[in-house]
Amino acid sequence: MMKLIDELRRGWQGTSQPSAFFSVGFAALCLVLATGARWGLALIRPDVYFTPYLPAVFFATAVGGLRVGIGTALAGTVLGLTLNFGPSTADFARFALAVIFLIVSGLTIWGIEHYRSIALGQRQIAKRLSQEEEYRKLIVDELQHRLKNKLSTIHAVLHQVFHDRPQIWASIDQRIRALSTTDDLIARVDGSGCDIKDLLLSELGPYGHVRFTLNGNPLFLPAKLAVSLALMFHELATNAAKYGAFSSPTGLLQVSWSASDDRLNITWDETEGPSVDTIGAPGFGTRLLKSALRAFDGKTEITFLKTGVHCTMQCRIPKT
Repeated sequence: MMKLIDELRRGWQGTSQPSAFFSVGFAALCLVLATGARWGLALIRPDVYFTPYLPAVFFATAVGGLRVGIGTALAGTVLGLTLNFGPSTADFARFALAVIFLIVSGLTIWGIEHYRSIALGQRQIAKRLSQEEEYRKLIVDELQHRLKNKLSTIHAVLHQVFHDRPQIWASIDQRIRALSTTDDLIARVDGSGCDIKDLLLSELGPYGHVRFTLNGNPLFLPAKLAVSLALMFHELATNAAKYGAFSSPTGLLQVSWSASDDRLNITWDETEGPSVDTIGAPGFGTRLLKSALRAFDGKTEITFLKTGVHCTMQCRIPKT
């Protein structure tokens, strides 16, 4: 019984074609039920000849496919013409109704087959996307594994070089460990999300906690938004280390954020850094900052002030 139910389910969903025996048997059952319904209707309206067979054609085609549907339509036509539940006999009007029944049945069969072909295409696309997603995760996991190994190798090499300079090694060791923590956090974020403060601390920690101030209430970021902001914070922090506040002994950074309804506002303010006199052509980092939040109905504005970089980020917070 369970096997028959499974065949019915797979045939209805179009995932596989049921056996010929099952398809023909199901079509015959539909015709029997339709004939029984016609007999019941004949007690009220004896001139109803073909209408009860339309559902039979529909269900037989949906389960058994094109050939079974056509066979059911032809069988319904024959039954409607030859089987009588009253004194009337086949006449021209009944033959005209039979033609109309065949036309409607043909449109029904075509519609079901067209839908099944579209559904099959969609399932194939979904399967390919699922396979691509699995491949992407595999590649990302492999890259993260290699990055972690390289970071461990760099850590070991530097430890050997500075083993006789404990003060220098202590500062380098903390920074490398903080970078490793950031990579691990981003890897976890890709599947779950995290709090914005944890994200900023992991990214800014290597530059020293006395160099930056974070202002804002606890705010959980969904995974996709967290990954995008992690990339942006990394780009801004790297720029601050090369040319901005973190490149100067007295430079400071203040990051503030607030959320209203489903909108997030972030402000990145650098002060006491080197004065920005000339601005080069936009590179990859600038393009990343400008485009990373578009998927969240957001925008980024960057201003190079005499006191340092001023960046505002606004976006929609997706529902988790």
